[in-house]
Amino acid sequence: MSKIEKVVLAYSGGLDTSAILKWIRKNYDCEVITMTADLGQGEELDGLEEKALSTGASKAFVVDLREEFVADYVFPMFRANAVYEGGYLLGTSIARPLIARKLVEIALAEGAQAVAHGATGKGNDQVRFELSTLALAPHLKTIAPWREWDLNSRSQLLAFCQENGIPVPVTREKPYSCDRNLLHLSFEGGELEDPWSEPGPGTYVMSVNPEQAPDAPEEITLEFEQGNPVVLNGERLSPAGMLAALNALGGRHGIGRLDIVENRFVGMKSRGVYETPGGTILQRAHRDLEGICMDRELLHLRDSLIPRYAEMVYNGYWFAPEREALQALMDKAQETMTGTVRLKLYKGGVYPLARKSPYSLYNPALATFEKDEIYNQADAAGFIRLNGLRLQARRAFADRLKR
Repeated sequence: MSKIEKVVLAYSGGLDTSAILKWIRKNYDCEVITMTADLGQGEELDGLEEKALSTGASKAFVVDLREEFVADYVFPMFRANAVYEGGYLLGTSIARPLIARKLVEIALAEGAQAVAHGATGKGNDQVRFELSTLALAPHLKTIAPWREWDLNSRSQLLAFCQENGIPVPVTREKPYSCDRNLLHLSFEGGELEDPWSEPGPGTYVMSVNPEQAPDAPEEITLEFEQGNPVVLNGERLSPAGMLAALNALGGRHGIGRLDIVENRFVGMKSRGVYETPGGTILQRAHRDLEGICMDRELLHLRDSLIPRYAEMVYNGYWFAPEREALQALMDKAQETMTGTVRLKLYKGGVYPLARKSPYSLYNPALATFEKDEIYNQADAAGFIRLNGLRLQARRAFADRLKR
């Protein structure tokens, strides 16, 4: 294999990638370019360019991807109503393909032979980054230090950074591995590695404790166009602006907290604490609007595919043909998903109150408990008999066996 002369590293400035930058420079004796994706981390990005350059990077890119992230990754996923294992809204998972795509773009533009990431050999992110790279630029080599070096614990990483004069935000008092973007904030590690331990005070940053949330509920309206939220309380917002505004609302009312033990793609169970305030509001409102806009059989078919779609996102197959094909079906189902939902936010809960749509399939004249001229209730008898034929046949067969 030809010598690697230039590497583009996915760089967050946290413990792992801070150590990795210096480690690659020492062990591969090559040029390292860093790429930091601005996905809404806020103050976490302050000074990252200077930090990367001072740690040995030849160039440091900080790329604003907030609008692209929400419009082209988060919203398509939410149009599919993707939820992993009943609760996780895939906040980390959905960010990885975009980061990988930008990493590849810079690597190709800069003439690099490799890309690098800070995902561990135990986690899902290594799979997500590398499957995306293989789909986009299979000739690029991937350097994954966690699978190569002997710094096999966070304590050793902290010591390595101290020895090399690298400041890192992680301390032994708050030893969490965190991932933050506009969709969510996650916590892993520390006391969370014991599933019987309650999350410590260093977790949950985006939202107040529901017990401390306002005693008065707040009502909002959310308008959708073809499955995408576009207007909040009468104000049209950009995709990133919409998610940021929903985060503020949800965080104020303690919405979107999740403590879950999930099944990683690599085969182990893992516990994570997730905050997804805006995404929780969005998912609940979107699902409610579908109740009046989507045909029954289409809704049931789509729902049967949600677990498969969510697995594709979770496992790193965003750029796979099966995800792209399934996305086409999901988006076709959203063509009439235009309307407005009114919701109440209160102490950790999201409660739909009302919904309307120009594409509504709800017919009050048909559904009423009052007298109507449309539905002949006597027709239900034949409907029930026909649908019960197989049950009658099964019962008759069972009775014959008893004789």
